[in-house]
Amino acid sequence: MKHIHVYGENYDNRSADRRPYDRRYCEGYRRMEFSREREHGAGAADCYYARDFSPGGYSYRRDHERDRSERDDSYRRKGSRRKHKRRRRRTRSYSPSTSRSDSRTQAVCVRDDEEGHLICRSGDVLQERYEIVSTLGEGTFGRVMRCIDHRRGGAHVALKIIKNVEKYKEAARLEINVLEKINEKDPENKHLCVQMFDWFDYHGHMCISFELLALSTFDFLKENNYLPYSISQVRHMAYQLCLAVKFLHENKLTHTDLKPENILFVNSDFTMTYNVEKREERTVKSTAVRVVDFGSATFDHEHHSTIVSTRHYRAPEVILEMGWSQPCDVWSIGCILFEYYLGFTLFQTHDNREHLAMMERILGPVPSRMIRKTRKQKYFYHGRLDWDENSSAGRYVRENCKPLRRYLLSEAEEHHQLFDLIEGMLEYEPTKRLPLASALRHPFFQSGSGMAEQTASKNWEGNRDISR
Repeated sequence: MKHIHVYGENYDNRSADRRPYDRRYCEGYRRMEFSREREHGAGAADCYYARDFSPGGYSYRRDHERDRSERDDSYRRKGSRRKHKRRRRRTRSYSPSTSRSDSRTQAVCVRDDEEGHLICRSGDVLQERYEIVSTLGEGTFGRVMRCIDHRRGGAHVALKIIKNVEKYKEAARLEINVLEKINEKDPENKHLCVQMFDWFDYHGHMCISFELLALSTFDFLKENNYLPYSISQVRHMAYQLCLAVKFLHENKLTHTDLKPENILFVNSDFTMTYNVEKREERTVKSTAVRVVDFGSATFDHEHHSTIVSTRHYRAPEVILEMGWSQPCDVWSIGCILFEYYLGFTLFQTHDNREHLAMMERILGPVPSRMIRKTRKQKYFYHGRLDWDENSSAGRYVRENCKPLRRYLLSEAEEHHQLFDLIEGMLEYEPTKRLPLASALRHPFFQSGSGMAEQTASKNWEGNRDISR
């Protein structure tokens, strides 16, 4: 049972006239959520987190021994010692559930469904090691399962099982390469990136074992009715996010898909409060987070795709196809911090022209230098964005977007400091965008008592090249 305490001072002095606006905007945000989820793969691509589960009565040791006996009986019936050894190598990875049947002679069979997902269920054991407990999530890439790792003392882990589809398998191999380099340069897991424990190929399914984390910062927000995080929570999460991504950037790596779904709490336990409207409001107990999903991460020397990032967190240089590098991650972080602070997405759109119109409404005109250099001249006319403010789309942008500082919930100094930081991250031109090393020295991070010192004590180490 969650501890309940009286509503306190964490509401950040939100004025009564601001709250109805927040709710109206959030209603639209929830209505559009189906398209948000569709754009980044059903929203489950990064489910490394734990949900409620009920362990079954399956005995790993008992069924493991029975399956070994069944296999040995089958091998003796198959013939020669040579064929026996060859078959043992081929079936070393197996799912015990496929062996459990009325017939003691049935061979081990690994099956996929029509979409390429591995067919498995609670109690199955992969690699004679990972006992499946429950499903954590599903995405276009495959599924993430909660498993007991019997070689890690029965610890629970998140096992990402990739579809038996070549394009997803290749993406998984690239992710494994990035994660191995991160593990190599950060063996003690001090830099707040999700830790990979193991990987293997299971009958055509690439599988990656990770530390088990909790809810994503987006899912917590969603389950909390899109009530935003407090300014102190935003500060701590922002600081950790900047630290983690700074580590990637110093090692010639760009994440390219930063968003609240890819930032997970280590533990998402919460306390329940009741706000001024007598509505439940959850407050996460610990804001320790990890950055996950390196499936799109790109080293400086690798090929750079034209389009990267989930739409709402996509930098202008990506939309304008001007090339990108580490600063595109900084833009994404700026959008994420806004979403943590307000509870809704800064750029809620699915169209490039409308996206640029929103940017101009919130941040001012696109610089003329970028307009001259972009290949996407179709979005501009006579050096200005080709946009009709009197169209239905124009009215939508005008009614739902406003200059950035007008989103402030308080005139307190720390709120203005946050928006000064966000403005630095949302500079149009990548070369002028705030580097993360400078962001970590921003006054916003000095105003939180003890926060910077606590996180900085993680023994930050930079300037190490993991790209080769």
